[in-house]
Amino acid sequence: MPHMVKNRDNADVACDSYHLYKEDVKLIKDAGFNIYRFSISWTRILPNGEITLINQKGVDYYHKLIDELIKNNIQPMVTMYHWDLPQKLQDIGGWANPLIVDYMEDYADLLFQLYGDKVKWWITINEPFRVAEGYETNRFAPALNLQSSIMYIVMHHALKAHGRIFQLYNKKYRSKQNGKVSLCLECNHYEGKTKSKEDIEAANRAIQFQLDMFTHPIYSNEGGYPKIVQDMVDEISKREGRKRSKLPAFTNEEIQSLKGANDFFALMNYTTQLCTPKFSQYTNALTKPTGSFHDDINATYSSDPQWPSSTTPWLKVVPYGLRELLKYVKNTCNNPPVFINENGYADGGELNDKDRISYHREYLKEVLNAMNNYQCNVIGYTAFSLLDNFEWFSGYRVRFGIVHVNFSDEKRKRTPKSSYNFFKQLIQSRTIPANQ
Repeated sequence: MPHMVKNRDNADVACDSYHLYKEDVKLIKDAGFNIYRFSISWTRILPNGEITLINQKGVDYYHKLIDELIKNNIQPMVTMYHWDLPQKLQDIGGWANPLIVDYMEDYADLLFQLYGDKVKWWITINEPFRVAEGYETNRFAPALNLQSSIMYIVMHHALKAHGRIFQLYNKKYRSKQNGKVSLCLECNHYEGKTKSKEDIEAANRAIQFQLDMFTHPIYSNEGGYPKIVQDMVDEISKREGRKRSKLPAFTNEEIQSLKGANDFFALMNYTTQLCTPKFSQYTNALTKPTGSFHDDINATYSSDPQWPSSTTPWLKVVPYGLRELLKYVKNTCNNPPVFINENGYADGGELNDKDRISYHREYLKEVLNAMNNYQCNVIGYTAFSLLDNFEWFSGYRVRFGIVHVNFSDEKRKRTPKSSYNFFKQLIQSRTIPANQ
């Protein structure tokens, strides 16, 4: 869908890490980072999505990258699925098709076989909430914009796939590979636009539908979806005249396979949003919802005009939001070990990126605040991102990297930004550099 991408940019070459991976590993090493999170492309390994056709060149590339990282004392953290579903699987419904659970399990099994002796940090699915949004809206791939209850189905299948993969690792690989497996969850911090009961409840619904839908099956004693969400969706489904709830039910076996199915909590946070109800009541004909997931949340989102902004409109700089989210995870998930997998700032690609430095400095201070004052169990942090990259529908207009990439140069020249040196200094001193 080239017309949906800014300037009709494409990712045919992008950063060209395929050819420049050794240069990238050198950048990682020179900065002092000891872990590197990257994604394996399902399509690059299995062009048709199935294990009947394995692309050896793709397999070899990831071996070379992983070996280069390990040679330089950098631990690879591998994400199995980051939105690039093989087209043949999308053609049969993608994540809306229950067979996707089997295909994903087969793919994961192959990755464990190929790389599990060397990779000790695994992410099964990146941002399953946003994966599901790609079916209801046009904001994320595959941008189907169905405006229906399909998000519940996609989220359900993503959870089932994660549970199956976790249990597969337990049964077949853990004893000899001794790695860690997690599901990577992205969440904003939400708070009421005002102190009114209605606004606070809207903020609570927002985090329950975005985060608790995934954490409750894994971290609660009883398993399954949060009761408040289950009851709400069941009631809405009745009001809409449905014969069954829009929220699928887990089998007892699936509930058990998901309980405890995380070796660590992989968390992503960028910003904070303010919430207020979207609909006054579901029976009002003038504001009748469409039956979609987002209508069921019944919340609209905004930001405080005083919050600093980035190049991309959704990303407002609200450092305390990460602290509050870490506290929420601690309180609702029994204080699991949290690895912050993404946190970053968007600009236009400036080399002297003072705003990015300020963003990371203030967010990292709040991470320390959460650890020291609230005993949140944070075990790691990976900034997004090492390189400027192809940023989905924004193309190359929006830059997140601490290393500049010249996309007009066929050699894709890399140039460290000021933020690269900020992190280098941070790692050397083990303290957050002061304002400069």
